Amino acid sequence: MTTQPSPSPASRAMQPLPHHQPAHSPARVLLFVIRRMGAHGLHDAMAAQALFTTFGPNFRRPLTLIRTLMAEVSSVSVDAIRIAPACCCRMTADEGALVECIVHSIRRPGRAALIATDLLGRREPGSVLIAAAAVAGAFEDLGAPLCRG
Repeated sequence: MTTQPSPSPASRAMQPLPHHQPAHSPARVLLFVIRRMGAHGLHDAMAAQALFTTFGPNFRRPLTLIRTLMAEVSSVSVDAIRIAPACCCRMTADEGALVECIVHSIRRPGRAALIATDLLGRREPGSVLIAAAAVAGAFEDLGAPLCRG
């Protein structure tokens, strides 16, 4: 029996859409908003509409915090963060890492720090972790936690 060699980290990074989008609805909304802001700017109207649809009149808090997170990620990251189109059913490795970092930022901050360090290419991702925890906290406070349980 012959076995295939495992893919190198570089070849795994070349896979355009290696992850399925989140199964949990609030995390899918988060991914959609990240994609819209990443592609169309921090003041994208469709991103704001998605949060308004999800949270009603309380949409401004998560909107402002996601804008802050995206600004921090773009200013701190060493490399470009690859994003897929908003309509895509799969995620890039960078999107998967960013969503996972946000999801774990409250309950598993050590894991979130490791993910952010890898994603951003920096040893101290403090400002991004603070913004990620604020986003996760806003979703949780408004009744749409990013993780189940």
